[in-house]
Amino acid sequence: RAAMSDEVRSLKAQLEQKEEEIAALQNKLARSHASVLQLHETVTPLSPLKAKAALSNEDIMRYSRQLLLPELGVQGQLNLSNTSVLIVGCGGLGCPLAQYLAAAGIGRLGLLDYDEVELSNLHRQVLHGEENQDQAKALSAANAVKRYGWRNANPAHISPLVSASALRMEGQLTVYNYHGGPCYRCLYPVPPPPEMVTNCSDGGVLGVVPGIMGCFQALEVLKIASGQGSSCGQQLVMFDAQEARFRSIKLRPKQAGCAVCGEKPSVTRLVDYQAFCGCAATDKCRKLNLLSRDQRISVQDYKSIMDNAEPHLLLDVRPLVEVDICRLPLSLNIPLAGLEERKSEHLRLLRERIGQLKQQMEGDRRPAVYVICKLGNDSQKAVQVVEKMSGSEVDSVSVKDISGGLMAWAKRIDPTFPQY
Repeated sequence: RAAMSDEVRSLKAQLEQKEEEIAALQNKLARSHASVLQLHETVTPLSPLKAKAALSNEDIMRYSRQLLLPELGVQGQLNLSNTSVLIVGCGGLGCPLAQYLAAAGIGRLGLLDYDEVELSNLHRQVLHGEENQDQAKALSAANAVKRYGWRNANPAHISPLVSASALRMEGQLTVYNYHGGPCYRCLYPVPPPPEMVTNCSDGGVLGVVPGIMGCFQALEVLKIASGQGSSCGQQLVMFDAQEARFRSIKLRPKQAGCAVCGEKPSVTRLVDYQAFCGCAATDKCRKLNLLSRDQRISVQDYKSIMDNAEPHLLLDVRPLVEVDICRLPLSLNIPLAGLEERKSEHLRLLRERIGQLKQQMEGDRRPAVYVICKLGNDSQKAVQVVEKMSGSEVDSVSVKDISGGLMAWAKRIDPTFPQY
């Protein structure tokens, strides 16, 4: 009967979680419809325009400082004015990219983003403000760059992909499909497993790093669009913000067997990349499902365990920097990396605490270890690692993950608990 009651509680918690997710999706859908309506009301349909043949006096004054560059000159500025650029993503990279392209005189900018503005974006996504929260990022960015006075022009075709990324204290940039160079699929024909991909929500990022890489993207776009050309067509440029250093790695050439640009391409139309990559097009943390239902408990179940003072060990597997932000009382912090790398000091500490827990247990009850992290992803990996460990202290232990992690705790148990 007790086991049935636990299962009922667990199912109710899962149902509540699904209902919350459905409500959040419904709200997002409603906001998206509102954003689309607003875009329809504020964006004038583009009409065909003739390519600009000469610069106006206002153009000359506005762009005078870059017109003086021998590498650019009048013809280069005209090339910019007759060029269209699509910016995919209006976040930490897209904001400075859009800002500088608009200011430099690119004729037409297209802004594309799936997401809305959140408070946690603002330290790096500099076109958005607090007043833009819950607004579509593409609309927020479009309104912000209008102050540069950029206007529509007859679009020229730019086929290269100027791609950049930023995470933690590092950045990368390269230009794909440029002057016979490789496309993205040439270099990365198979996506990595979703659980191996780290994003800003998981790993963090210093706001200025995507700003630097976004400016670097703008530089390469302006060089290509103006006719100067880019030297990054077959180079991966890596930026180490900690050491303030750039270095380049030569990439392999275009592949004849590439599924997209090869001699016999098998990908000839758009595909569902979310299905192909096994994850959503988002920089938010993804929810992994690595464990069975009986290997997980809800935050409500764990709250009952705490309230009943049941002997157990709470293992927090977040990095120390996250534990310094917030933690539950009496938790033992051993980062997931320490468990995965089998660091002796971490394993010894874990075994000691499990041994102490066994001494508190009565009869033949199995000691319980509950594993927690930020969102319930790393904790699942940690459960798998601990279950594979051998030794008398570990073999007879029940190890379970707390579903949803500390952010679920903040939403469902303690609204005063910090969210990050």
